[in-house]
Amino acid sequence: MINVVFLMLIFFLITGTLAAPLDPDLALVNTTELEGREPPDALVLHQDGSLSFGGAATDPEAYMTGHGTEPVRIVPDRDVSGVRLIEVTGTLRRLGASSVFLVTEQALE
Repeated sequence: MINVVFLMLIFFLITGTLAAPLDPDLALVNTTELEGREPPDALVLHQDGSLSFGGAATDPEAYMTGHGTEPVRIVPDRDVSGVRLIEVTGTLRRLGASSVFLVTEQALE
């Protein structure tokens, strides 16, 4: 009996709708034609591990001197080391950043 109940539970979890469906008349925005670029207030982490802000080289200490405790946005290069990314975010948090956001690219296909 418990096997039947378990199988029914699995069936309804797989076939059921967890979220309400979108309105069928809704047309979503298409962003494939937009030019992608980092936000103007973002810290850029390059593939070699160096940081830049507004096109000029910087380091976490110098960046945080002018930004207080506000949230920090980082645009990491796709090929940057994960260890370096964690190191930079940890340093920014220790220097007073209230939060650190990673800006990424999302592609819907």
